[in-house]
Order: sequence, then C-alpha cells, then structure tokens
Amino acid sequence: MSATKLSAPEKTVPPRPITSSLGGRTLPKLLPPVLLVGAALVAAGALYLFDLWNPALWAIATAVGYAVVVTAFSTVVENGRKAKDRLVTSVVYVCFGIAMVPLVSLLWTVLSEGLIRLDGYFLTVSMNGVTPSMDAGGAYHAIVGTLMMTLMAAVISVPIGLMTAIYLVEYGRGRLKQAITFFVDVMTGIPSIVAGLFVVALWILLFGPGNTNGAAGAIALSVLMIPVVVRSCEEMLRLVPNELREASYALGVPKWLTVVKVVLPTAVAGITTGVMLALARVIGETAPLILTAGSSAVAINANLFEGQMMSLPVFIYSQVRMGGAINYERAWAGALTLIIIVMLLFLAARLVSRFLAPKTGR
Repeated sequence: MSATKLSAPEKTVPPRPITSSLGGRTLPKLLPPVLLVGAALVAAGALYLFDLWNPALWAIATAVGYAVVVTAFSTVVENGRKAKDRLVTSVVYVCFGIAMVPLVSLLWTVLSEGLIRLDGYFLTVSMNGVTPSMDAGGAYHAIVGTLMMTLMAAVISVPIGLMTAIYLVEYGRGRLKQAITFFVDVMTGIPSIVAGLFVVALWILLFGPGNTNGAAGAIALSVLMIPVVVRSCEEMLRLVPNELREASYALGVPKWLTVVKVVLPTAVAGITTGVMLALARVIGETAPLILTAGSSAVAINANLFEGQMMSLPVFIYSQVRMGGAINYERAWAGALTLIIIVMLLFLAARLVSRFLAPKTGR
C-alpha cells in the first residue's frame, strides 16, 4: 500500500497596491497643494511687480492660476475625464471661498468694532437720561424689547404655521390646498415694510392713530414669520416616510393621533431648526418695528401693550442716524449683541432637537 503525499496549499499573493505616481497615470497627492502654493507665490510676485497688489485680486489670480495649472497637469498625466473633474472641483472650492469671504469679513468687522464697547455695563443699562454725546448708556432696554417682541411673535406664528403645514401635508386636497400654498408663497416674498404698514393700518382702525407699542411690533413680525414657518415645517413633514404612517394606520391608530405620536416626533428636529430660521429671519427686522413699536424709546419697558418699545435693530439704526464716534461704537456693540442672541437661539435649537428627536440607536 503506497502512501499518498499531500501537497501543501498554494499561497495566494495579494495584489500590489496601486501607487499614486506620475507613471501610474494619477497625480501625486501632494502635487495639488504644491501647485496651489506655487500659484499663490507667482500671483503675489506678478501683482507686486506691476504695482497692483490687492488681497482680493491676489485671491482671484491664485484661484484662476491654480485651476488652469492643475487642469493642464491632469490632462497631460491622467486623462480628459479626470482633468474635467479636477477643473470642476477647483471651481466649486473657489465658489465656496468667494461665498465665505463676505461672511468672514462681516463677522470680523462686527467683532473688532463691537468688542470696543460690549461689556457688562453696556448690557445692563439703558439710554434713559443719556444724551447722544455722553460716553454712557447701553442697550438693555433694546435687548428686553427684542426678546419680548420675538417671543410674542413666535407664540403667534409657530402654532399657526405648524397647523397650516400639517393641513397641507396630511389633510389638504384640491383647490383650497392650492390657494393656501399660493398665498404662503406670496407672503414669503413680501417686503417687511409692507407688513409694518399693514399692522399700522390695522392698529389705526382698532385703537386710533399714534398708538404704537410692542404688541403691534410682534404682530408685524409674526406676519413675516408665519410663511417661513409654514414652508420649513411643510418640507420637514414631507420627509417623514409614509411607511411610518401606514404602520400606525395598520394598528388602528386614528389619523390625528398618528400625526401627534408618529409624524411630529419624527420631524421635531427639522421643525425646530425651521422655527429658529424663522426667528432669525425676523429678529433683525427694522422697518416694520419703526412703524409699529416706535423708535424713540430710551427707557426699559417690559409691557408689550403700553408705550413704545425699543429693539436692537432699531437701536442700531437710531445710533447710526445720530452719528458720532460714541454712537457708532454703541451701534457696533448692538450689532454684536444681536448676533450673539441669534447664535444662542440656534444653540438652544440644537439642544432641543437632540433631546426631543426619536432615538434611532439600539
């Protein structure tokens, strides 16, 4: 009996990794950054040589030079498809940079100018008894007015806007739905001054001329806020999968309870973000508040239904209108305060969304 000899299993050799090199028909990973730095140096040297130095012009020349050079390298080394991809990628990054320039410039200007006067004193005193030339006074009365009018506008707008969005998504049919959608679109684009004039006319009919107060300003803001809430909430409700609704209906749950227990909790994160966007849309309005809430209040007024009420946008406008270095410093500090309030609102919205959103983990 002959013994059979078992052969050892053949070893599989793993494929060699594809290296990024010029010989491999792919540009090295470090080449695009090197080309960008080279384009920046060449653009800076050319602008200095011709005495045309300007930061904006330098950025544009660098972006154009980099796009041309990286596309040429990719065409020679790689292929036409990769070259087009790199060209489009360069254009996208350039457009992103151009979009970021005004935002960064705005934030830097507001920070540098607003921090000169923004302190605890500015945030805790009003302009009561302060003349324009005095190096005193703050925006406490404007902060109180802004928060109270925005809160009242949200109390009016959020229920109306959310209920309208629920009707359009869950119940609306036919011409009534089309008419509501049309008028919401029209209201989204109306100028803010028109909303102020509308509330002024309404207030004159109800209470007589010259009766301006914070409640009128809040109603004017709610007119601008409602269509934004409707649009944002409608889009968030449409993103809820129909399978969730059908599963709820299959268990015998009525439609209204499905909306309350399934649809709204699923879309709560997006709805909260939409409401915050609507608040950010109206918190900086100036024209309707000048007409409805007044522009001459200098004392703290916590009553929305009596007397004029100052807001931060109107405070900034009034300080700039008076002119002078001190008033300009107050205006910049007020602008920075308004930005901080908006940032805090968005931070609160993120926290609310995180805690109220349905848990998807196991």
